[in-house]
Amino acid sequence: MSEQPRPEPAGLFDELSPLLAQVVTPVQYVGGEINARLRPWGDSQVHWVLMYPDTYGVGQPNQGLAILYEVINELGWASAERSFSVWPDLEALMRAHGLPQFTLESHRPVRAYDVLGVGLSTELGCTNLLNALDLAGVPLHSDERTMDDPLVLIGGHCAFNPEPVADFIDVAVLGDGEEASVELSRIVRDWRLAGCPGGRDGVLEVLAATGGFYVPRFYDVEYGDDGAIARISPNRDGVPAEVERWVLTDLDAWPYPKEPIVPLAETVHERYSAEIFRGCTRGCRFCQAGMITRPVRERSLAAIGAMVDHGLRATGLEEVGLLSLSSADHTEITEIAHQLADRYEGDNVSLSIPSTRVDAFTVDLARELSRGGRRSGLTIAPEAGSERLRAVINKNVSEDDLMATVSAAFGQGWRSVKMYFMCGLPTETDEDMLAIARLAHRVVETGRRITGRRDIACTVSIGGFVPKAHTPFQWAPQAGPELVDHRIGVLREAVRADRGFHRAITVRWSDGAPGQIEGLLARGDRRVGRVIEAVWLDGGRFDGWREHYDHQRWVDCAAIELEPLGVDLDWYTTRERDELEVLPWDHLDAGLDRGWLWQEYLAGRAARQLADCRWDGCEDCGVCPRLGVDIEMGPSGTTLLPLEPPPPRRAGADA
Repeated sequence: MSEQPRPEPAGLFDELSPLLAQVVTPVQYVGGEINARLRPWGDSQVHWVLMYPDTYGVGQPNQGLAILYEVINELGWASAERSFSVWPDLEALMRAHGLPQFTLESHRPVRAYDVLGVGLSTELGCTNLLNALDLAGVPLHSDERTMDDPLVLIGGHCAFNPEPVADFIDVAVLGDGEEASVELSRIVRDWRLAGCPGGRDGVLEVLAATGGFYVPRFYDVEYGDDGAIARISPNRDGVPAEVERWVLTDLDAWPYPKEPIVPLAETVHERYSAEIFRGCTRGCRFCQAGMITRPVRERSLAAIGAMVDHGLRATGLEEVGLLSLSSADHTEITEIAHQLADRYEGDNVSLSIPSTRVDAFTVDLARELSRGGRRSGLTIAPEAGSERLRAVINKNVSEDDLMATVSAAFGQGWRSVKMYFMCGLPTETDEDMLAIARLAHRVVETGRRITGRRDIACTVSIGGFVPKAHTPFQWAPQAGPELVDHRIGVLREAVRADRGFHRAITVRWSDGAPGQIEGLLARGDRRVGRVIEAVWLDGGRFDGWREHYDHQRWVDCAAIELEPLGVDLDWYTTRERDELEVLPWDHLDAGLDRGWLWQEYLAGRAARQLADCRWDGCEDCGVCPRLGVDIEMGPSGTTLLPLEPPPPRRAGADA
């Protein structure tokens, strides 16, 4: 006997609408944007909600959400709608009137769907995850859910150590989501058509048996007398000891997003974003994003050109973001920029790339990016002020490289440079912070000399270093908040004392306190889930927002929940791990050889640098043979040209 599809739930907009007049930015809850998709309920056998646990303005531009939204909706037998965290003003009204978490397309209750997929990309979004579940009427703990509840899964960077939220989720997906979302949809569809054999555990067992979906409830964690993990092991037959990461190959065959949603409310980015390659092998030892996305997989020029052309036509947007972890490293980045600039010359379409490698930005690239007539400030990421510390983190760039980059930019008309640095890196000293001030001085001095102008600006942005899972620094001690704040103070005082230049240099920083909690969540185990729940119960929401973050609440809840277990906040953060300690994510396989990561940690402490395997041969990280993949890069032998007619402009675009 086959399972009947879930009955169509009623929409909530009539009840929600009167409340929107009482909140800030009500347009973010309305939906109905250009390119939004709403399929009749009965046309789909699997109903998804894709949620980003932050506001619409932060979550809507998320590239992962945009890609999965189209991939799932193109299946024909599955559909996806969106949901975002509601701001506290609307939350209070919804609770007072008994309205649950809703989707943006149809304003139906989230609990009525088959799958709730949450993109958890930042650790401090954990309390928003719990709040959304509670507001939706979904039990917080996975073992309390029934057939009336959706499967709750997470993806994104936090899925690579999901243990702090293990009690609250049903599934974690590691890596690229395109093929994973299709496979999960197929498994859920077949399970429902078969009459839901085994109930919720039945479909979770099928998912777990694939080796590509992590079901935390099917694994037991044992702790030793010292507080560290003794072992992590499956607790039922058919569940693998390790779960593998998903890796997408042949990106040209997955040209998403094709028709991204055009937001109605203001968002943090308003541009068409084309991912020109995925992965990074630069080997920065602090960088989780680079480590967990290996190897490099480039899109061809022809595929990039088709994506941009289609995307601009579908949206009417006038900025193209060429996205990747290090866009200037694409083997044909100059050709991409040149041919796109040719294609859209005179059409007011500008090109941009995210923060770029210091040693990859060239005069030719600077010229092409500036041809659209609009220049945002150049953003580069030296990460550390001294060459010694850059060797520790394997940044592989020199001060001369940095000066060549800013000289190229200033020579092509740029007037401002933004530089990202980290504070609290392993082996760091006060002298390394003073080196940042000297670099900023030299950048401004170079800009004034090249341009002959005094209005050169340099912004130094400082973030506290947080050790992350699946990186060589996963064993490293984290600098405490007092030390981070001290080091930032050293830098700020050095800039203030720089006569003739201090007015041209702006220092922006984050206090050390939130980074400590990010560190707790980044390397925590299942016991940390008690802290997250206690913080949420005490009112924790939007912890990634400075105005809502309450550090003392986290410290107090950590003390109450962890100390009876024999561990504390420092145990999770400032403590160095030894080589053989079982780490909470050791059963989650990102493809990286654990021994290689340890050797890289030792190499970092000795300030020995590692080459990029794209150019200098295999470094035996383990990813390619372990996951059956390889580097995919150009030259592609394709072209963006010949020119095509420019995309039509939407009515009112000049208004």
